[in-house]
Amino acid sequence: MRGKSRINNNKSIVVAGGAGFVGSHLCEALLFRGHRVVCVDNFLTGAMINVEPLENHPNFRLIEHDICDLLEITEPVDFVYNLACAASPPRYQADPVHTMMTNVAGTKNLLQLAEHYGASFLQASTSEVYGDPEEHPQREDYWGHVNCTGPRACYDEGKRAAEALCFDLYRSGQVDARVARIFNTYGPRMQPEDGRIISNLVVQALRGLPLTIYGNGEQTRSFCYVSDLVRGLIALMEVNPNPGVPVNLGNPHEFTINELAEMVLALIPASSSKLVYEPLPTDDPQRRKPDISRAEELLDWRPSVPLAEGLPQTIAWFAATLTGVTTTMPAHAAEAPARPAQLPL
Repeated sequence: MRGKSRINNNKSIVVAGGAGFVGSHLCEALLFRGHRVVCVDNFLTGAMINVEPLENHPNFRLIEHDICDLLEITEPVDFVYNLACAASPPRYQADPVHTMMTNVAGTKNLLQLAEHYGASFLQASTSEVYGDPEEHPQREDYWGHVNCTGPRACYDEGKRAAEALCFDLYRSGQVDARVARIFNTYGPRMQPEDGRIISNLVVQALRGLPLTIYGNGEQTRSFCYVSDLVRGLIALMEVNPNPGVPVNLGNPHEFTINELAEMVLALIPASSSKLVYEPLPTDDPQRRKPDISRAEELLDWRPSVPLAEGLPQTIAWFAATLTGVTTTMPAHAAEAPARPAQLPL
């Protein structure tokens, strides 16, 4: 049964990782709703260009800070969103110790901030907690199939530990903590070199380079457009009462990597790129698809932007970025469904 929203006035909100891909869209959506937003980012993977359009907004403040260190906020805080961690394998494996500490020590520090002010807390967890799943699609009551000593463990196990911290403090009554398990998300402001599958294929196609497919390309992913994800995060934070359980947020429509590559090439007909196949990375999951029944029931949430609509917008954004044309989305962009963008000729 869906809960009711507990929002009846403007809130003071901390968004850790707010200059990142998802975080910057979340900051915009919250400002559009009339809230005050404190964006916290160490710019390890976030980018100043993502939040530059917000700097003159009277309700926006930016703090450069690494959440592995205690964060001091001198004003009351109502909500804390924790999106502060590199999310692509090349980025989080580049400094695995810092990745683990961001997930564990950083989450603890932000939970401490939330406890101090009596704020609600939302942890941006990940579908990676399911590992290379033996259950398909993945439900929240599935405990996962994770290699706890492999090269992805700094992220996978770090996020699992962060979830444990959240639920321990929730059960003890110390923090109103909520956990979103985020599946593959894409859209404008992804970094061209972040190593995620959509950014990899799109950038390679735009540059006329071979499209790198790992394994045989028959492994699957489910792709959620960023505006849909932001709606889900806000819905989970605002729902009353606290669900008290993790909630999957993602698009349940499943595609093979080969299908995705063919879609990219069809949308960039001028590209001369061909597919090339490389060995599959260690512990790379074979199938990934969320069961979103819990989000539908508790939040009345489901994605509305199919890949056929969101992918052209994403390609157009990358095309403009790679040619040096700065593009920004309006502050309310995360509130509205996406529509196909006109591709550059």
